[in-house]
Amino acid sequence: MTPRGRRRRRQTGQISSGAAWLWLAPATALILGVVLFPAIQLFRASRGEYSITGLRTGDAGWSNYTAVLNHPSLEVVVRNTVIWVVVVVAATILISLGLAQLLIKQFPGRRIVRWAVIVPWAASLIITSQLFVLLYDYNYGIINHLLKKVGLIETSIDFLGDDRLTLASMIVVGIFVSLPFTTFVFIAGLNAIPGDVMEAARVDGASAWKRYRHVTLPLLRPALMVASVLNVIYVFNSFPIVYTLNDRNPGYAHDTTITFMYKLAFESQEKDVGMSAAAGIGNVLLILVVIAVYMKVVNWQEQTR
Repeated sequence: MTPRGRRRRRQTGQISSGAAWLWLAPATALILGVVLFPAIQLFRASRGEYSITGLRTGDAGWSNYTAVLNHPSLEVVVRNTVIWVVVVVAATILISLGLAQLLIKQFPGRRIVRWAVIVPWAASLIITSQLFVLLYDYNYGIINHLLKKVGLIETSIDFLGDDRLTLASMIVVGIFVSLPFTTFVFIAGLNAIPGDVMEAARVDGASAWKRYRHVTLPLLRPALMVASVLNVIYVFNSFPIVYTLNDRNPGYAHDTTITFMYKLAFESQEKDVGMSAAAGIGNVLLILVVIAVYMKVVNWQEQTR
């Protein structure tokens, strides 16, 4: 390159491709080592046969995928997954919008309330899930104790053993641990809304509901998109909550696809690593399709521009 070209590149802030790749090398190595290599190994495992001890004994072709698709519990697991993700994400978004609107107001003790809201996010999911196992306990759980104390029930409720209540009980925990992150995303989005815009709407005579609907929500769309996409990913892959609250129940009646994959390899009658890997590939494809459809529907490029 001529001295004039180098001088022009320096003036415009551009760097050479070699220097760019040098700066990108750590991130590229991390992506290759943490994302691409495991994905290749997962696909390789999905086409293999394994002994009960986990040793590869040969190639299985596409038979593992066929076995997963023909599994008698797959329909129940997929239905549980859809209900789990949709209800947790939708309820989290709605409740977080209200919490964020409250926490941007000035009131005594606001800082303490914000700290209290963020605690479930800081705690380990395993610890939080185990805490709820104790709260839900049939014999000694504090929830049953309080309900009896106020006279709402006479006999204890089996929150984690009754098939009608197990999934709902897990959903409550999923919402509880998802609220902190989502709430603070919305707080950041609300704080980024220019005050003069809201003041102009108020001067024009717009009611509080109209200001929220026609000013706040449209300006909050980028935060809504980020919160929705990340929550779908987190909730879909939320293994600790589903497994910890459901580990006492046999079979797959209350499992999602992420725990279904684990049980295929380690706790089922099959104990088949190849089938588990095939289910894992299905999980990856499913979440990618869901995210792609969502971004297409909300037109993410327009929302983040």
